[in-house]
Amino acid sequence: MKKKIKVAVLGSTGAVGQVFLWMLSSHPWFELAYITASATKAGRTYAQSVHWVLPFEMPEAIEQMTVKELDIDAMKLAGVRIVFSALPANVASEAEPQLRSAGFYVFSNAASMRYEEDVPILIPEANTGSLSLIMKQGFPRTGFVVTNANCATTGMATAMAPLRKFGIKAIHASTYQSVSGAGYPGLSSFDITDNTIPFINGEEEKVEKEIKKILSINPEVYVYCVRVPVMFGHLETVWIDFEQKPSIDDIIQAWEESTEAQGLPSTPVHSVVYKSDSTFPQHKYAFWGEPKGMVVYTGRLKEKNGAIGFTLLVNNIVKGAAGGSIQNAEAFAAQYGDLLF
Repeated sequence: MKKKIKVAVLGSTGAVGQVFLWMLSSHPWFELAYITASATKAGRTYAQSVHWVLPFEMPEAIEQMTVKELDIDAMKLAGVRIVFSALPANVASEAEPQLRSAGFYVFSNAASMRYEEDVPILIPEANTGSLSLIMKQGFPRTGFVVTNANCATTGMATAMAPLRKFGIKAIHASTYQSVSGAGYPGLSSFDITDNTIPFINGEEEKVEKEIKKILSINPEVYVYCVRVPVMFGHLETVWIDFEQKPSIDDIIQAWEESTEAQGLPSTPVHSVVYKSDSTFPQHKYAFWGEPKGMVVYTGRLKEKNGAIGFTLLVNNIVKGAAGGSIQNAEAFAAQYGDLLF
């Protein structure tokens, strides 16, 4: 970048908002210039406003930032170009189109605009080409919205993208999703302690719809989503029927040789990492890797009756949410940065 791009984070005090601020506090391309939360928190410092839930210390660089209300004119005055949205879907559905119309480049975690035809569901390792849809929204004359995938879809799509060349015919998957995926304060401890909940409203439908759009494939998709009593990370079991019949070695080689989205600050050297240990991966590894939480880990590869099965772990609030949005903005800046200055 010729110089750092000023960015804003909307909904900065929730779990996803915290990841945004943690990652942006020392980002090489982006400068954190404006943060928002509810009106009751406006005017306070970030440290005073947030219940910090991440498993490491809050960066000093964000502790004394002033939390503000969402104000389009104030954001423009602050020089903000890119807006990261961690807003609830019902708020995002009204705010994000307004921000787009005001000329901001919005990278959203909300599902409210995810299924509009001209809005990309972007995962740089899987479908960077979909960024061109922002032209249909009016860029560079106006702003645009780019969305993340659902957090469970993100891990699945990242692991499957290098496997598309084998022809994906059918997907059977089960997800074991952490409580941080429900937001903060999220589920009551009475509901989730010493318990699992075999239903997450709307989640299965999102995975079934999004995996097809992101990977430009049309397989049969069968999914169950379960909430489990862990803090971070979504563990998933996946079986894939392929048109070709790749071996286990073919799958491992495809993951190792995948180089999509390299060169972006938030892209790991290897976006998908396989380990043969039969107990791998586990939720407790959610913040492993470099950058922390951006690697999708896979394990337990096996072949049965021509199908390939494996487990995977995705950090739902990093790669599956805020980190994925930051990576999406990096992909945009890398491709269209000359238009920003």
